[in-house]
Amino acid sequence: MNFDLTRDLNRIADPTFVAENRLPAHSDHRWFADDGEAAAGASSFEQCLNGLWKLHYAKNPAGTLPEFWAADTSGWDDVPVPAHLQLLGYDRPQYTNVQYPWDGHEQVAPGEVPTGYNPVGSYVKDYELDRPLDPGERLSVTFHGAESAIAVWHNGTYVGYGTDGYTPSEFDLTPTVAPGLNRLAVQVIKFSGQSWIEDQDFYRFSGIFRDVVLYRRPAVHLQDVRVTTEVAPDRASAVVRVRVALDGDGSVRATLDGVGALTADETGDLAVVVDKPRLWSAEDPHLYALRLEVLDGAGAVVEVVPQRVGIRRFGIEGGVLRVNGQRVVFRGVNRHEFGLQGRVMSREQTEADLRLMKRANINAVRTSHYPNNSFFYELADQYGLYIVDEMNVEAHGVWDEIIQGRRRIEEAVPGDRSEWRPSLLARAEAMFERDKNHPSIVMWSCGNEAFGGTNFRDVADWFRAHDSRPVHYEGVAHDPRYPETTDVVSRMYAPAAEIEAFLAEHRDKPYILCEYAHAMGNSFGAVENYTELAYREALFQGGFIWDFSDQAIALRDRHGRPFLGYGGDCGEAPHDGEFCGNGIVFADHSPTPKLQEVRHVYQPLRVVVDESSVAVENRHLFTDAAAFAADVVVRREGVTVARAPLDVALAPGDKATFPLPVAVPAVGGEYTVDVSFRLRSATDWADAGHEVAFGQGVVVRPGVRAVVQAPAPRVVRGIHNIGVHGTHFSALFSQIHGGLASYRFGLTHDGGRELLASVPRPSFWHAPTSNESGWGMPFEDGSWLLASRYARAARGGPAVTEHFDSVEVRYTYELPTAPASKCDVAYRVFGDGRIEVTQSLRPGAGLTDPPEVGLLLETSADLSHLRWYGDGPEESYVDRRGGARLGVFSAEVEDQLTPYLRPQEAGNHTGVRWATVTDDRGRGLRLSCSSAPESLGMELSALPWTPFEIENARHHTELPPIHRTVLRPALMRRGVGGDDSWGARTHPEYLLPRGQELEFRFTFQGL
Repeated sequence: MNFDLTRDLNRIADPTFVAENRLPAHSDHRWFADDGEAAAGASSFEQCLNGLWKLHYAKNPAGTLPEFWAADTSGWDDVPVPAHLQLLGYDRPQYTNVQYPWDGHEQVAPGEVPTGYNPVGSYVKDYELDRPLDPGERLSVTFHGAESAIAVWHNGTYVGYGTDGYTPSEFDLTPTVAPGLNRLAVQVIKFSGQSWIEDQDFYRFSGIFRDVVLYRRPAVHLQDVRVTTEVAPDRASAVVRVRVALDGDGSVRATLDGVGALTADETGDLAVVVDKPRLWSAEDPHLYALRLEVLDGAGAVVEVVPQRVGIRRFGIEGGVLRVNGQRVVFRGVNRHEFGLQGRVMSREQTEADLRLMKRANINAVRTSHYPNNSFFYELADQYGLYIVDEMNVEAHGVWDEIIQGRRRIEEAVPGDRSEWRPSLLARAEAMFERDKNHPSIVMWSCGNEAFGGTNFRDVADWFRAHDSRPVHYEGVAHDPRYPETTDVVSRMYAPAAEIEAFLAEHRDKPYILCEYAHAMGNSFGAVENYTELAYREALFQGGFIWDFSDQAIALRDRHGRPFLGYGGDCGEAPHDGEFCGNGIVFADHSPTPKLQEVRHVYQPLRVVVDESSVAVENRHLFTDAAAFAADVVVRREGVTVARAPLDVALAPGDKATFPLPVAVPAVGGEYTVDVSFRLRSATDWADAGHEVAFGQGVVVRPGVRAVVQAPAPRVVRGIHNIGVHGTHFSALFSQIHGGLASYRFGLTHDGGRELLASVPRPSFWHAPTSNESGWGMPFEDGSWLLASRYARAARGGPAVTEHFDSVEVRYTYELPTAPASKCDVAYRVFGDGRIEVTQSLRPGAGLTDPPEVGLLLETSADLSHLRWYGDGPEESYVDRRGGARLGVFSAEVEDQLTPYLRPQEAGNHTGVRWATVTDDRGRGLRLSCSSAPESLGMELSALPWTPFEIENARHHTELPPIHRTVLRPALMRRGVGGDDSWGARTHPEYLLPRGQELEFRFTFQGL
């Protein structure tokens, strides 16, 4: 049978047309000629065809070349493989979440594909075998990743067709191989009928995006290997069992390093008993080396197959998920394979991701929403991560119609429709057979956001018939007709309180959040509510953050400046905007400030510190706290005053309180007591000294501060200005402009340095975060934007009161809210140039809670160096400050606006006692919270732009050139929230009080 894309469109669209002539799926083992090859990792049985290929691109099947496999390709483009066509200048990247890419362009239904826009890449690779085939040897080609569908020709002969681009498509080339030059020709179709169940929340690409490899199979070949382990109930012994599928007349012998040879049991499998096994877990990912030798009929070794074996037991025991008998909590994250080359991810990039996860205390990954490259699982085995391996299935667009009532349950895709069953079972088999031997995989997932139905039930039954690992599927939450589909209750984005209420009544299955804490933009607030529940409620066993990395495209704007683009930036429609920016790392996989909080809420030791003791809860399953070096450091405003090691021996699951080995000094002041647990020695994923967990206590010792009282300042009552002057400063309060118009400090012959770039104004607004935009904050809180931009000083000028040591100038502002509000700002000026600000807000009845309450104060951009004593080192917010710690930190103002995909509120610091912004000579402004430390500080933002400039920019390159440093000291800013990004609001305890008079006090002074 041949294949003609222009005539076979109906076949491509047919959901039952899954594959043709594709070889059966098998384990992802590699085979080598001898031990030397195996040690070097370079197999003579493999020939990689990555590199430059010839390409003909067509917008749709009608534009493809007939018999392209025989064409003269000298005039075709050279393109790299692996790569996405859309990142090579063909077609366009398109980001959609729920929407099908063709939605609104062509009227298509399940069982059909777009015809006007359905790009096809026709690839040709001419190659020579590195050596002739040996007698009896066979040759195959494997495309490890090509989306969405692939058709293959070899030397002019049609070889086969495959879908499910995230598991291998392998084809036999032996009948068509020729001496000398051979031609491999491939057509990759962007949209096939299978695209209806490949509607993931990601950028839509096409092309060959993983390796293309030729594989030789000797006449006697180990076609498949299945390794299972059975751990005794007392964990004192285990059986390692190996089942092999052999092509040809031969045999297999196997040895487990350090244990001995495997022998055939009554089933014909090879097996060996391991006494006192070292069990694999995320805490101790020990791997045994299994060596398989394939012998031909004469007894000669023809293949050597190394296989790493993790001996572990995982399953539902006593009603909860357990690893090696211990209840596990998933401190997880979802991970798309995505970087600056899209889903073309190298082993090195993937390894860097896993190392970063381990350093952030992440212990689990869900492969959202497709099987990853094989080396991901090898690395997860090595580094120790629990993996939920997910099938390449999502039908969110159709699922959305069902949820909204526009489509009947009977019309669900794949649902109960028999035509989709072969595709789902093929995808389950392909994933399972490839990945089955990886100890890191602890659950199989049937897919994502595709509703429910008998097809998913049958897929789950297929997994159970072939393996003992639990099966996961979240779609049952929306279609509960077949609850047996999933072995766990799986939900997305349920609030912690809702989970607790659910489990009060439903105790039949463990509960996990396959997605939670939607980390879009500036978010990830109040996540400790979930993690603490997981250690309080046995059936709630954690969840997986959405998600690991921002998805973004490296672009240049019209002026040639590089930026990271999101949905719509490549000219695509439909699209879903910035909804692809959900990472705890940026698109280049550098950490976002959210990772600081991830590391804290996921830390495996809970540490609570006071002035004399530290309470420690060891949340490890198998590791004593004594495995970590602990030390205690006492600091006074960032300066170390005492340090000592701390011996903490604490068994897994235990908690205890230990006395601190140092005393907090009695001298007046504020002290931090930091207790840090660090690696004693280097691991695969971190150097010795890496901090695994920490806790901090703050101790205030009363004391008397010496105050040098300067003479009261001099007042000049002008026609339009109130002047307040001292020895080293001058301040002008304007009756025309309604505020402090000038503040000069360090008077010289030229009048001193002006430290204000504009009149300070009350600030109740910040650039909406992604989460705030999701629940409609700009619409609901618009009055506070008006109040921040267009406050009007009351007529009659400021009220001036002279005190014995100071002068107070008070303005009353009318705020254009509905109903109207008022705000007083009083400046009390002391003789040393210190200005104490008291801001009082009197909101109109019924107004929403303000996004923030503070003052917007602009100064020169020369004041570009920020130093603060408060929470750090990363940005923090009232609901995301657990990972921050109190200390003295420094940064550049120009770096303070975190580069989230869309500019938004960012760069805030909580708990600020004092801060300075200075120029290169150390001159500038000092701000302090007038009542600190009792008030535990204020919040402070120091950015090069106003909130209004930030809000107006769609990308960071659209921000204006830097002209000012914008300071926003605040009583409080609204917490960032993050339960989800389309309706979930900040938790009430992290909001400013609504309808109450609020007062904020701080001080500033020139330096």
